[in-house]
Amino acid sequence: MATSDTSRIKPGNDARPLMRVAGALPEGWHRFWRRVSRYMPKRLYARSLIIVIAPMILLQSVVAFVFMERHWQTVTQRLSMAVTRDIAAIIDMIETYPDQNGYQSVLRIAQERLGLKVDIMPPDPLPAPGPKPFFSILDQVLSAEITRQINRPFWLDTVGNSAIVEIRIRLDGMVLRVFARRSQAYASNTHIFLLWMVGTSLVLIGIAVLFLRNQIRPIQQLAAAAESFGKGRPPPPDFRPRGADEVRRAGAAFVLMRERIERQIEQRTAMLTGVSHDLRTILTRFKLQLAIAGKRPETEALNQDIDDMQSMLEGYLAFARGESLEDTGQLNIESLFERLSEEARLRKRKLTTQINGSPDLLVRPAAFTRLMSNLVGNAFRYAKTVHVHATHTRGSLTVIIDDDGPGIPAEKREHVFKPFVRLDDARNQDASGTGLGLSIARDIARSHGGDIMLGDSPMGGLRATVRLPA
Repeated sequence: MATSDTSRIKPGNDARPLMRVAGALPEGWHRFWRRVSRYMPKRLYARSLIIVIAPMILLQSVVAFVFMERHWQTVTQRLSMAVTRDIAAIIDMIETYPDQNGYQSVLRIAQERLGLKVDIMPPDPLPAPGPKPFFSILDQVLSAEITRQINRPFWLDTVGNSAIVEIRIRLDGMVLRVFARRSQAYASNTHIFLLWMVGTSLVLIGIAVLFLRNQIRPIQQLAAAAESFGKGRPPPPDFRPRGADEVRRAGAAFVLMRERIERQIEQRTAMLTGVSHDLRTILTRFKLQLAIAGKRPETEALNQDIDDMQSMLEGYLAFARGESLEDTGQLNIESLFERLSEEARLRKRKLTTQINGSPDLLVRPAAFTRLMSNLVGNAFRYAKTVHVHATHTRGSLTVIIDDDGPGIPAEKREHVFKPFVRLDDARNQDASGTGLGLSIARDIARSHGGDIMLGDSPMGGLRATVRLPA
């Protein structure tokens, strides 16, 4: 029994090309929309206006194109047909009454009853055809009607904005010249429709702008309150949930979340205060007992252990408590750099500072001071020369701290931000410390809505970059 060759085909080898072909169109659309989205506005207010205005403009354009084109052509054709019919009747009357008295009667009737000024001209050649207008329904329709109803050589002048249309028709032994008002053969009142259409569109757009502004304002206030909370600042004083029901629910959820977080921070602070009090009492009792026992060789190690425990306890409490309950205020970074320079002189280190922009910062002063003290103090511990460069622009603060110390390997730079982590290489020669300095610094930076990144310094050591929204 023969076997089919299709049994040798591996489904996995043929399924992938088919999947690529099937997914080519959606992927192309994705690329198209990604390209379009680069030029689209990013703010909700502008996008909402586009959602409202774009369909309105599209609808008005379709209506203007379809209706106005039909309106112009239909009305113009009927008016031109009536004018041509009047001219044809005049020609019939002239040919019926060829005498001079008949001509005068026809000219009088045409002017008084038909609103046409008619002249009889010598049988001179008709003028040369002039340039055709780029877009003129009147020229096309009127020429077609004269050809259909009269079918004689003619010359037509509809070019320009003149209110008069001139028509010359060659007859037997004469040329009939007719002056007609443009409004008799052309739909000239379409501008009224355009004015109404544009006027109503502007009114609707104005109403949409006012309505959307009132709807977007609560969302902007909610975003500002969330941004302030992320930076550790109090919410705007006039913030309260308002606007549409969904926005009110989001605002109420944000208020509850903020209260819950603040309550948890307060509870944690209260718990840590109690724990620190109890542990300090025990450590104090240990110290008293060792002091009573007297200074002995075997008690020196115990005293050192107690000092280390107390240092670790203070560091841990400072890390866990943070400075999140502090209110924001003004801090002059020049004064902070002066205090750091004094510390550098005491520790026999070289510190250079540079400030670009305003020296006044809106931060939590004690927390930011602790952040800078931890980072610069960490650099003083392992390096001889430290350079601090602060750049304060509108909306951002960047502080770069470079040193000439041993640095930190790239694979361990994120690891050092974890609590109680101390490296075992050249950057951990000092036995003091609890491994909480960088953790506290990053915790403070993130509570301000920013972060700290570590990298290589041009001075050969470590570079710590602090970025905060300002």
